[in-house]
Amino acid sequence: MNNFPKIIISGGGTGGHIFPAIAIANALKSISPNCEILFVGAVGRMEMEKVPAAGYKIVGLNISGIQRGSILKNLNLPFKVISSVRKAMKLISDFKPDAVVGVGGYASGPLLYAASLKKIPYLIQEQNSYAGITNKLLGKNASKICVAFDGMETFFPADKLLKTGNPVRTNIVEIEGKHHAGAELLKLDPLKKIILITGGSLGAGTLNKSIEKHLPEIIAQDVQIVWQTGKFYYKGIIERLGLDYHPNVCILEFLNKMDLAYAAADLIISRAGAGTIAELCLIKKPVILVPSPNVAEDHQTKNAMALVKNDAAILINDRSAEDTLVAEALKLLENGTRCKSLSENIGKMALKDADIIIAEEVLKLVNRS
Repeated sequence: MNNFPKIIISGGGTGGHIFPAIAIANALKSISPNCEILFVGAVGRMEMEKVPAAGYKIVGLNISGIQRGSILKNLNLPFKVISSVRKAMKLISDFKPDAVVGVGGYASGPLLYAASLKKIPYLIQEQNSYAGITNKLLGKNASKICVAFDGMETFFPADKLLKTGNPVRTNIVEIEGKHHAGAELLKLDPLKKIILITGGSLGAGTLNKSIEKHLPEIIAQDVQIVWQTGKFYYKGIIERLGLDYHPNVCILEFLNKMDLAYAAADLIISRAGAGTIAELCLIKKPVILVPSPNVAEDHQTKNAMALVKNDAAILINDRSAEDTLVAEALKLLENGTRCKSLSENIGKMALKDADIIIAEEVLKLVNRS
């Protein structure tokens, strides 16, 4: 193997793409400390801030996705794609990578396409149980496709597939022995039941409406909640409810100590992003999933169904959540046997060390190039 492998990692847009990408980069550095890594993201997206904060260099492409419901906003998309592919070609010519990794997100498409034109081997890390159109097209020329779910030969050549799972941030799934510390940090009683509601860093409107509407029932059952609202919703919720609404209710914009929140929880209510599901499988707690309807090809529902069919999670659809979610959660908390079986079954679906396995596959490509 080249002692100084050069690798480009492309993609981003959401934490679900960025955090696995950073995990892969960290694993590459742990295996091959001399490797040089360059990230390629989309201008104005979250990766342009998160990647440098993790200690890596990033270059941005002026690329965006299709804007649903607006023909005008899509008129300049072909020009953005062409200019992004050109810039990606120049980046590859200048950086001279031995291998390229695509993790999904706007920047991944142009960069992987440019890599295929330049005959640079590339690996796709497909996080979801339903592959998007860009990855399906690019999968034909990929050297390896790392996936997290069964049945992905529907979308990709079977001989290129490797089931690795999704890389997770290891520090937030290490929850052993932290229940009391988590409850203490959140100013909750460790001896009372705790529900964690998380809609990701931006938040989930449906989850927030569902909880706010049924707070009296939650309090009446003497159940505590850790309610992560997301930055889009926090201010409005605090204006309506106040900072100290009730001792059983901990309202937060963002969870900085996710491991302690996971450790404190007896039940977790969440969206069904692939990265979140990977974490939940390792955490082994009972879970209610409310898939977001605002994602391409409804892939969150398909992610959730991969767990539901193994009796590893409960699914409530977005349309009915406002009326049924809280009642279902309170009923589940009362059923210790059901909680135990959900915990055991979701734990069976956990795939460990995905970051290391993927990094090793990337370095195999370097060795071949």
